[in-house]
Amino acid sequence: MRERIRYLHYSLRTEQAYLLWIRAFIRHHGLRHPRTLGGPEVEAFLNAQVNQRNISASTHKQALCALLFLYREVLDQDLPWMQQIQRPAVRKHVPAVLTVAQTRDVLDRMDGEPALVARVLYGCGLRLTEALKLRVKDVDFERHVLFVRSGKGGKDRVVMLPRSLVTDLHAQMARARAWWEQDRKLDRPGVEMPDALARKYPKGGMSWGWHWVFPADHCSRDPRSGTERRHHLYPQLIQRHLKRAVQAAGIHLPVSVHTLRHSFATHLLQSGTDIRTVQELLGHSDVSTTMIYTHVLRIAAGTVASPLDAFAASPGGPR
Repeated sequence: MRERIRYLHYSLRTEQAYLLWIRAFIRHHGLRHPRTLGGPEVEAFLNAQVNQRNISASTHKQALCALLFLYREVLDQDLPWMQQIQRPAVRKHVPAVLTVAQTRDVLDRMDGEPALVARVLYGCGLRLTEALKLRVKDVDFERHVLFVRSGKGGKDRVVMLPRSLVTDLHAQMARARAWWEQDRKLDRPGVEMPDALARKYPKGGMSWGWHWVFPADHCSRDPRSGTERRHHLYPQLIQRHLKRAVQAAGIHLPVSVHTLRHSFATHLLQSGTDIRTVQELLGHSDVSTTMIYTHVLRIAAGTVASPLDAFAASPGGPR
């Protein structure tokens, strides 16, 4: 499974999720080899996950994708029952969006590197992993842009760099360079390089340009290569700091780090930015994905009046 996943350049998170589901599938059927199992066993496993663990439709889809990957890509079996397995319809949820005032309140209650990461998420519309994986070479201060490399779906894109972040990002670069210089003095391995670039440029990971903008303060073991090197900040660190800031602000919406990205898109549309521009900034393949924010805006703006309000407007009118 690992060899095939890495050959197809799937992300580490996908690899971990798929292996988790395959282990659960094999254990569920008494450690029998998957070659001896088929459609009924796959459906029995998925039914158990839905009825006993109450997994969501999206989690059900992920488990099914892992099993289909096992049979098609690893066991080289493309059997008729694969097409007969029912796939649940994934429901589209309206995203939680903060107002401009709420966003400012939350960001003002954060400090340190997590605060800067949160401001990058909101100011540039990045996903959390995209912000944490920024390299020094991806920040262009002269043109005020950030280059997002290998985002969701392996796509690159360019987003604006807010001028209000320039000073803090320069200071962050200075802190990152101190860690980089320390690693060079101690002759530590360079940072992780994507795909085969580590072989093409053996010393590339040691260069300043490839260093993380948000490096961790300690080294850790690479889960794929086993090499001990400096990684970027852990996502959980940002999530914990944001959660505390939201609680301190007295906001009761289900806010996550991804809410900052939702708020970025909504506030841009609210200010009159063209939806196609917002689509490009977010990296959406289809504009219909971006359209969800226009639905939120249209209702929130009060363009559709409730019939109940007509009672208050004319209390003595006909009934």
